[in-house]
Parts: sequence; C-alpha cells; structure tokens
Amino acid sequence: MAKKATLYRMVTDEHMCPYGLKSKDLLEREGYSVDDQKLTSRAEIDAFKSKHDVETTPQTFIENERIGGYEELREYFGKGKEGQQGTTYTPVLAIFAIAALFVVALLFSSRLPVAPEPIILHFVAFAMVLLALQKLQDVRSFATMFITYDLLAMKHLRYAYFYPFAEAYAGLGMLAKFPVLMVAPVSLFIGGIGAASVIKAVYIDKRELKCACVGGDSNVPLGFISLSENLFMVGSGLWMLASVL
Repeated sequence: MAKKATLYRMVTDEHMCPYGLKSKDLLEREGYSVDDQKLTSRAEIDAFKSKHDVETTPQTFIENERIGGYEELREYFGKGKEGQQGTTYTPVLAIFAIAALFVVALLFSSRLPVAPEPIILHFVAFAMVLLALQKLQDVRSFATMFITYDLLAMKHLRYAYFYPFAEAYAGLGMLAKFPVLMVAPVSLFIGGIGAASVIKAVYIDKRELKCACVGGDSNVPLGFISLSENLFMVGSGLWMLASVL
C-alpha cells in the first residue's frame, strides 16, 4: 500500500516557504505520495493556523496525524537536526581542499610546473586568499573573535582589522610573484604572531576558544588546524626569503 502524506505549505506571490519545499522533498525521498496543499494567501494561511491551532507552516499530516514542521518531520523519520551542530573543522578543511584543487587545475592545464616549491607556494597562496575572503565578509565580527586570543591584537585592536587585508595581500603577492621582500616579511610576521598566539592560548593556557580563521561567526575550534594555517605562512615566508639569500 502506497504511503501517503498531506503537506500544507505557504506559496504566495511574495514568498515561497523553503521549509515547505524541504518537507516535500524529504517526504518524497522517504517514499511518500504527497498531497501538496498550497496556502496561497494570508487569509488561507491564517485560517489554516487557526483551524489546527499551530503558529507556523509548513505542517505535515501522515495517516491523519499531525507531525508538525520540517524539524519535527526530520525527527519523525529518525534524522538529526539539520545543519552544523557544535564545533567543526569542516569550513577550514573545505578551504584547504579547494586550494588544493586550484593547484591540481593549474597542474592539469600545464600552467604550473610539477615541482615542490611552486606547488606548495601556490597552495598556501590560494588558501590565504580564500581564508582572507571569509574574514573580509564581516571584518568587525572577525576582529571581535580574533582579539580574544591573538597576542598582538589584544594590545593593539587595530591589528585585528588590518590582519585580513595583510593575509589577502600576502597571498595575492605570492600569486602575482611580487618581489620576495615585499611579500615574505608580511607572511612571516602574521604567521609567526598567529602561531605563537595559538600555542599560548591552546597548548599553554589550555583555553577552549573558537578560531576566527574563517570569519567571526564560525564554530571552528582553535587548535591544530589553526596552528597549521599559521605555520604554512611562516614556512612560505622563510622559503621565499631563503630563495633570495
């Protein structure tokens, strides 16, 4: 016997409820035939809410039993809450993965020589630019989180606002092949301060903090991944300086 569900969702000229669409998709993926009841006006929506004594739509009914909204429907099917829960390294790992794929694309197109130095420097440069982009979307939010652990930013607040621009400059400078002495000291400086700050905050003071590396609204824990980002910058700076000495 076919499984059936009735879904009431808002679809007006001004707004189409995304959770209504997600509820419909979830029901169909679970093998249900969906009786899709669209509430197309404010009067219909208000009447529905009043009749069923609910405050929100969408609402799903299965076998004449009201299941509820999208989150309740996920719970009904034994699924956890949607979206990121708690701290995660996913945003940083995603950026590192995209930076690596940029390098692979350049290698595939023969625009990058197959040699350790350019491969590593391009990876670090791409990662720096992508990380800076995340911070620059909301510099104020980034700075608010950054000053809680960065040793220099704690004493000089304006450094927190300067940092994303310096990171972007260093990464773009590497890609543009600016003179080493215009790029390496910046990468070495911000990476060195950052590494020292993470080591002190996490490994000496044992503080549990969120990293501002992908912006101020992230749930990335401050720790090994954050330290790696800074060590990449230090290593690249030293590598570039060594090449001209």
